[in-house]
Amino acid sequence: MTRDAPEPLVRDLRDALALIADEPGAYLESDHPVDPQAELAGVYRHVGAGGTVARPTRRGPAMMFTDVAGYPGARVLVGLLADRRRVARLLGATPDTVAHRLVDALEAPVPPVVVDDAPVQEVVHLASDPGFDIRTLLPAPTNTPTDAAPYFCMGLLLASDPDTRRSDVTIHRIAVQGRDELSIFFSPGRHIDVFRAKAEAAGRPLPVTINMGLDPAVVVGACFEAPATPLGFDELQVAGGLRGEPVELVRATTVDEHAIARAEIVIEGELLPGVRVAEDQHTGTGHAMPEFPGYAGPAHPAVPVMRVTAVTTRERPILQTLVGPGEEHTSLAGIPTEASVLQAVERSMPGFVTQVHAHTAGGGKLLLAMQVRKRGPRDDGMARHAALVAFATFRELKNVIVVDDDVDVFDTDDVLWAMTTRMQGSTDIVVIPGVAGHVLDPSQQPAYDAAIPAPGVTSKTLYDATAPWVMRAEFARARFADVDPRPWAPGLAFPYLDDAVAGAAP
Repeated sequence: MTRDAPEPLVRDLRDALALIADEPGAYLESDHPVDPQAELAGVYRHVGAGGTVARPTRRGPAMMFTDVAGYPGARVLVGLLADRRRVARLLGATPDTVAHRLVDALEAPVPPVVVDDAPVQEVVHLASDPGFDIRTLLPAPTNTPTDAAPYFCMGLLLASDPDTRRSDVTIHRIAVQGRDELSIFFSPGRHIDVFRAKAEAAGRPLPVTINMGLDPAVVVGACFEAPATPLGFDELQVAGGLRGEPVELVRATTVDEHAIARAEIVIEGELLPGVRVAEDQHTGTGHAMPEFPGYAGPAHPAVPVMRVTAVTTRERPILQTLVGPGEEHTSLAGIPTEASVLQAVERSMPGFVTQVHAHTAGGGKLLLAMQVRKRGPRDDGMARHAALVAFATFRELKNVIVVDDDVDVFDTDDVLWAMTTRMQGSTDIVVIPGVAGHVLDPSQQPAYDAAIPAPGVTSKTLYDATAPWVMRAEFARARFADVDPRPWAPGLAFPYLDDAVAGAAP
């Protein structure tokens, strides 16, 4: 897409939808009735889920369902971020510059501000009202028929450290357990779980808000992790840096916490100290929901509980969700991963790493392709060192493939070509055993390998698919004439040419 004028500022989800409405193939709206229980995700699997979803699937448009069975007037949006090109446009970048844009935002953060009035508090539902039931109020979907419960999959938790009152935001899987009860699964080390543990140790509940239907800059920025955003760093500052203006917050109506003022839906409540439930306590399926590696992992037997105190919304709110292992997760987790790695390697070895891609095969977390620019024989070793910096930067990363700067890290065929012709397994594969990884990878458990001491411990693998510097002439690719094909093929799309134009625009 060419851009002759600057894109309008996106401040919330409705702005984002308006921005992509004119782009062919970016947005689809359906008024055909859909059941939120398994059917909605089953439809979107074919329309645009992509990622590690069981085939057949594909990348496609964002999709709005306007006739949700059992929820008159409800609207459910899925897949807004399920395409890298769409994410890039929504963040004011191109597919190959969007991670660099996030680095710029990290280095020029803009703190949020508190306002008095908020669109998200146009309608207030109090849990103390006799007729309140979150199960009938909001159409939380299930991805599959064996999900433990309906889940809010795009809920951004906002909470504060009980001691310092510094706030943080993170996304977690949130299961609906009762009329005013949710369960929340925290992966080890997540910052809000640190806050919850502090409050629990003091015997106090932790006030929290769950914010849904947001400006894409907010949800993407919220997916940064340490060390890029250490404990005490409010990731809403990244969204402020992306937009060039602060995210607006408002005081919650029933708990001592803030909510995102321009959200579509906010659930207010408290994480209860010492209370745990099984995720599948009402269904007994044994499964949670499909997660980013593509598997329906086990239901956790004891997860923290949130007591809901209120739900506030806009008029005709949009519930935003995702298909668990789809391309949307890659965008949410992967692009911040790329930015974190780019920032770290640039500080360690300026100008050496030119591009990185957190591949969808790893859900944006487990697999990274890294492009380097060698300038001398010493850089053969620097290529491998760059991969070690990436492993040190992002704990959950499992495999790194290093390629030369003539290989497109966003093109799987090109990366596999480099691995096939520029790599020997006997000399170019480096394995680092016994390192912290990710508990949701089913191969990272003692039952898979007796040498693994506990779930979430893994072997990390470095694949050096770069040509040796002294042999670089033998690995030179065949060069073709640099021709713009569009005059000869006016009916064909060449997105990479359009992106180059957009990237060069002032």
